Amino acid sequence: EVQLVESGGGLVQAGGSLRLSCVASGFTGDDYVIGWFRRPPGDEREEIACIDNADGSTYYSDLVKGRFTVSTDNAKNTVYLQMNNLKPEDTAVYYCNAVFLDWSLSTYWGQGTQVTVSS
Repeated sequence: EVQLVESGGGLVQAGGSLRLSCVASGFTGDDYVIGWFRRPPGDEREEIACIDNADGSTYYSDLVKGRFTVSTDNAKNTVYLQMNNLKPEDTAVYYCNAVFLDWSLSTYWGQGTQVTVSS
């Protein structure tokens, strides 16, 4: 069974940093993309970054480009989201997901972790 578990959220002042972790288990293939999404209060979920496991290529939304960095530690089955220069508008529940790039396009989500940035 595929599982994703996020951690690392918390309360931080504007300008501060946090590193989120997404620990994956139960993967049976190597062709997948790990994405980071967030849902701000009262708003819809939005994708902010992702990393392709096959070649390490990354994507960042304009909202976080230059401040957030996604990376992987395959030995620990973990994907990180390093968040620097946080702003109050970064306050949200952050989720990681995995999309398997096979015929099924199976998608899995973690439970989310709260990030709150105070001004």
